[in-house]
Amino acid sequence: MDDKKIARINELAHKSKAEGLTEAEKKEQQLLRQEFIAAFRQNLKSQLDNIDIQEADGTIVNLGEKYAKRAKKGN
Repeated sequence: MDDKKIARINELAHKSKAEGLTEAEKKEQQLLRQEFIAAFRQNLKSQLDNIDIQEADGTIVNLGEKYAKRAKKGN
């Protein structure tokens, strides 16, 4: 998500508090928020997938690989 979209989210939030939004602006705000949340989740998942942990037995396990295998077994 680029800075222009984030600025627009903030602009709509300020306008909403100050004077209210039109129906078109409410819809735009909702779509932008959904896009922001999706980007945030993807970013967080990418960060978590790159974390390595050391198990009690000394082995190093990548969380992304560990939980990707678990997700495949569950499907």
